[in-house]
Formats: sequence, C-alpha cells, structure tokens
Amino acid sequence: MRRFIDERGATWDVVVSRESWGTLYALFVPAGAGDAEPMRQALLQSAGYEQAQQELDGLEDQALLALFAASQPFKNP
Repeated sequence: MRRFIDERGATWDVVVSRESWGTLYALFVPAGAGDAEPMRQALLQSAGYEQAQQELDGLEDQALLALFAASQPFKNP
C-alpha cells in the first residue's frame, strides 16, 4: 500500500487490485476520515501481481499523480 495526497489535498491509499480475468489495476481508496470520494482505478501495464506492485512502488510522485488523474471511477462487478 502507498499513501499520497492529490492536487486538491485529499489523502488516498493506492493498492494493486486484480480483476477476475487477471487484469491488474491501481486501486485508489480515499483515506481521509469521512471522505465521500468514490474509489478509483487505473490500468497497470504489468503482467503479474508482484510486477504490478513493483511498478506501483517505483512510480515517482508526479507519475503517481498522473496515473490518478487518468483513473476512472471503480466499478464493482
């Protein structure tokens, strides 16, 4: 898990999430108390879970913000 603050000042936790068919996403979960923001997700390029975790851990702050900016609302299947 990684925690960061977006450009509006909201705090988020980001973790690797796997869809049932194996696609890997960065799942952005609001970390602020009482925050009504919905979860968000962004596709990762890695083929395996450990590689996806390394991809996420290796992102510079600006790249993580760009991934967050490109994320879509989480769709619970």
